[in-house]
Amino acid sequence: MIKACIVSIGNELLNGHTTDTNCSYICGHLLSIGVPVVGVYTVGDDIKQIVRALKRAAEDADIVIVTGGLGPTDDDITRQAFAELLGVKLQVKPALLKDIRKFFADRGLPMPEKNTIQACVPKGASPLENPFGTAPGIFAKMKKKLFFAMPGVPVEMKEMLEKSVLSRLAKKGTGGFTIVKKVRCFGTGESALAEKLGDIMTRGRNPLINITVSGGVITLHVVASAKTKKQAGQMAKKDVNHLRSLLGNLIFGVDDQTLPEVVGHWLTQHHKTITVAESCTGGLLTKLITDVPGASEYFTRGWITYSNQAKTELLGVPKQLIEKHGAVSEQVASAMAMAARQKAKSDFAIAITGIAGPAGGSKQKPVGLVYISVCNGDDCQTKKCLFSYTRDLIRTRAALTALNMLRLSFDLSA
Repeated sequence: MIKACIVSIGNELLNGHTTDTNCSYICGHLLSIGVPVVGVYTVGDDIKQIVRALKRAAEDADIVIVTGGLGPTDDDITRQAFAELLGVKLQVKPALLKDIRKFFADRGLPMPEKNTIQACVPKGASPLENPFGTAPGIFAKMKKKLFFAMPGVPVEMKEMLEKSVLSRLAKKGTGGFTIVKKVRCFGTGESALAEKLGDIMTRGRNPLINITVSGGVITLHVVASAKTKKQAGQMAKKDVNHLRSLLGNLIFGVDDQTLPEVVGHWLTQHHKTITVAESCTGGLLTKLITDVPGASEYFTRGWITYSNQAKTELLGVPKQLIEKHGAVSEQVASAMAMAARQKAKSDFAIAITGIAGPAGGSKQKPVGLVYISVCNGDDCQTKKCLFSYTRDLIRTRAALTALNMLRLSFDLSA
C-alpha cells in the first residue's frame, strides 16, 4: 500500500503562535483515497532542517506532502530546500511571473519585487496552480518518490490539495479504497457513549471506528477499507446504520454537519422562527445560529441581557423574581425565554443564564451552573446543567446544549 508523510514548515508552528490545522485536513483526505499517513514532521524555517525532514519522510513513505514556506519573504525557503534536495537550481518560470503580476494588477496594485521568487521552481519540477494566492505549489519526483509542496495558508492549501494533489494520486492507484464517514453526536459523555457501542470499537476491526471529542460534540469516524470504492462505501453505510440503531437521538448529523446547521435546516423546512435571550453566553448562541448561511430565514432578533437590570428593562423579567430566586435560576431562565418569544412573536425561543467563571460562583451556585430554557408556545422546558473546565468551554457547552435541546424538542415526524 502506498504511504505518505507530511512535513509542516514554519517557526510559527513551533512557538505556539499557530495551530497546524492543515495536517489533520491532509491526513483525512489522503485516507479517503486509501493513502495512510505514517509520519508527520514539523520543522522551522531552516534549509538544513527542512532538507533533513524531507529525506527522513521519503525514507518512511512513497509520498511526501509539504505545507508552508512558499511566501515571498526571506523566511520562506521551502522552494530553496526542494532545490537543494533535488541537487538543482531554481528557475524563473515566465508564465508564473506573468500570473503573479496579473494577480496584483487585478487588485490595482504594483507587484513588489520580492514576489518574483514565487515564480521560481526547482529545475525539473512542475508548478501547481494556486487560484487564491501568489504562491504556486511544487511537484517533483526523486527516486520514485513523489514530493508535493503547498502553501501554508489553509484556503490555498485546501484548493491545491483537492484540485492538484489528490487527482494525481488517485490516478496512480493505491491498491484499495478507504471511505471515511463521520457520525456526529451530542448529549452524553465519551465513556458513556463507548459503553453503548460495545465491541464495535475493537481495534483491528474493518470498518475501524475512531472517536474524537470537541466542545462536547462526539464524532465517530467510520473508516472502511476494501478493494473497490463501492465495497468500502457499502461497509461504511452498514456501520452508520448500525450506529443509528445503537445511539438513537444522540446522533444529530453525519459527516461535517453542525448542530446549528441541523437546527437551521429543520426551522427552514418547517417555516419556523427562533429568537434567543442570552446572559452568560454573551451572544455566542446568536453567533452559532447566524454562522449558518440563510439564517435570516428563521432568526430575526435576540437579546443579550447580561445584567439583572437588562433582564428587567429589555425583557420585562420581574425584579422580584430575580431577587427571590437569583438571576441564575430555573424561574428566571423560563421567564426570559417566554418574554423573548412573545416580544419577537417567534415560534421558538431559547434563554441561557449561568455562571461562566472563573469568579462569581458560590457553594450553592458554583461556577459552571447554567439554566437553559427552550420555549415552544406556552410550553417551556428548562434544564439545569453543571459544566466544568474553562470559561470558554462552559459557554460553548451551554450554547451547544441549548441548540441540542431545541433539536430534541422538534416534532421530527412533522
